[in-house]
Amino acid sequence: MLYFIPTIFYILSFCMLAIYFLNFKEWNIEYSKKFLILGFTFHLFIFLSRWFESEFFPVTTLFESLSFFAMIITGFQIIIDLRYKVKGISLFTTFLSSLIMFISLFLPRSVAAIPPILDSLWLPIHVFFAFLGNGIFAISFCVSVLYLIQYSKAKGKKLTKSFFEFPSLETLDGLNYKCLTIGFPTLTLGIITGSIWASVAWGAYWSWDPKETWSLITWFFYAALLHGRLNSGWQGRKGAIFSIIGFLAILFTFLGVNLFLPGLHSYVSR
Repeated sequence: MLYFIPTIFYILSFCMLAIYFLNFKEWNIEYSKKFLILGFTFHLFIFLSRWFESEFFPVTTLFESLSFFAMIITGFQIIIDLRYKVKGISLFTTFLSSLIMFISLFLPRSVAAIPPILDSLWLPIHVFFAFLGNGIFAISFCVSVLYLIQYSKAKGKKLTKSFFEFPSLETLDGLNYKCLTIGFPTLTLGIITGSIWASVAWGAYWSWDPKETWSLITWFFYAALLHGRLNSGWQGRKGAIFSIIGFLAILFTFLGVNLFLPGLHSYVSR
């Protein structure tokens, strides 16, 4: 039941932001930030408590993975709020975190045992970097969606008050690129540490497991996107579209592969 607490705070944070873009009163922004920080604090405490209870990094079930993913996204949004102080992005990230947590609440939440061979120091290292990369690209996805909305308004000359409250196209494109330059090496570390862990656990660095294969496909996609931004002018609208496609590939790698393609990375059952 404790997981309802951060979920409620995330929803409240989103609601405050939605109200702000209706009445444009600054106190809504401040309350949204407070609710988000409170939700993240409770979420982190619950996660650490579950880690202590299970005695291994609790990201082995679908519920745990979704919850951890939402927590990572929220943590990055708090950093963005503190560092960049831009309005609007959190409207999308808080909605995403709230949606993920709401879905997770319908899943079994009991602590599941894992095979002894997987109870390794490499579990938190690999999973942390993998989820960190996914969380950064989730932020990039939200930024890209907002970019396309702003682009559409600017092109159609529908310059409402909300258009000026949201970040400019240049700010959004710059933040999107920042996410790519941080997320790509983080995702790379996730794959490398996963290969090392695979060698320790199963005796081979790479076995073309469905999860490994789709992780590599996703990695190549983001490598191409980074190359395109640096050398082929894939900024702006094109970069935003590719970032959205890349995140959809991440979602399939994160959820679709585990749920529908049996392999070594299938979620632990209850």
